[in-house]
Amino acid sequence: MANPVTLPQTFLLLGSGELGKEFTIAAQRLGNRVIAVDRYPDAPAMQVAQVAEVISMLDGDALEAVVKKYQPDWIVPEVEAIRTEKLLELEAQGYRVIPTAQATNLTMNRDRIRELAAQQLGVRTARYDYATSLAELEQVSQAIGFPNVVKPVMSSSGKGQSVVNNADEVAQAWQGAIAGARGDQTKVIVEEFIPFELEITLLTIRQWQGETLFCDPIGHRQERGDYQESWQPAPLSPEQLAQAQAIAKTVTDALGGAGIFGVEFFITPEEVIFSELSPRPHDTGMVTLISQNLNEFELHLRAILGLPIPQIKQTGPAASAVILALEAGEKLSYTGVAEALTESGTDVRLFGKPNARPHRRLGVALAQGESVDQARRLAQTVAEKIIVQTE
Repeated sequence: MANPVTLPQTFLLLGSGELGKEFTIAAQRLGNRVIAVDRYPDAPAMQVAQVAEVISMLDGDALEAVVKKYQPDWIVPEVEAIRTEKLLELEAQGYRVIPTAQATNLTMNRDRIRELAAQQLGVRTARYDYATSLAELEQVSQAIGFPNVVKPVMSSSGKGQSVVNNADEVAQAWQGAIAGARGDQTKVIVEEFIPFELEITLLTIRQWQGETLFCDPIGHRQERGDYQESWQPAPLSPEQLAQAQAIAKTVTDALGGAGIFGVEFFITPEEVIFSELSPRPHDTGMVTLISQNLNEFELHLRAILGLPIPQIKQTGPAASAVILALEAGEKLSYTGVAEALTESGTDVRLFGKPNARPHRRLGVALAQGESVDQARRLAQTVAEKIIVQTE
């Protein structure tokens, strides 16, 4: 972007969950206009955006119609379930897609980004293969070896992911992956199981002009393939950090454009191994709502608009812990919030989702501490005090 930005700008946000909500808040703090789009009404970002539209983003015609209706300055994808081929067409017509339409198209599917990293860029990844049926999955699992990890090629927040310990668990993994998939693909990726010491997200900020920037690494823990807690800074050696940054820059340079990328790695005593990449704010990065002078959503906005990022300051040990639904239900309410907020150095975000299902993420507890361990304990304590009630 060669010209200085003039505000306000109009953002068409494709995906209106909790990440989209925080991005909308960041955009509106600088007076911008946001059209929040999702497949269901009253999604979190819709509650704070100026305009809401409910469409299937896998419907290319509906997607094009909403873009043509609002003529946005920026199209900002925030979820995987988008007809990304349509974004390529729209970009060719002059619309600006973040980070680029090609990057979005590549990264919405695990197979494409994995092939870019492993085959074109020579980046170390877990060994992998694909399957489009249970019979194929059984063959591929035997070839990769047990244990292995099975995931849908398109999903959000690790949904549909499972560790397969032996041949008896393959059928259940197939069913789980198909049930957890976003979009209309029945294709799974099978990966070798990496016995990692730590799993991290390296938030990587690519600018239109200027150097690539990095946040301090974020450690995270998953269950059922979904993030449960994250903490910053993660304890990497200088050599590990340099290696992760070099890989993240290599992959994001190949994708191009501008914005924040959540680049995930497995850290072992011997290696830094590329895992996945999201071309947008990352769920594990919600810890930055309390841990940095500029959170990941503000960084994403500044990078998109070409605004300066003079310093990213990490303010000390911090952690996040998710607040989950235990059962399905409507008309959600929350108790224990006052008790949770009595803890010094903590905060809470409740996302405002309109309904619940088991293990759905409905909020996040945030905490600062004298150490990462203390911050993690405190965030967990705060999260546990909040009780979700449904009708």
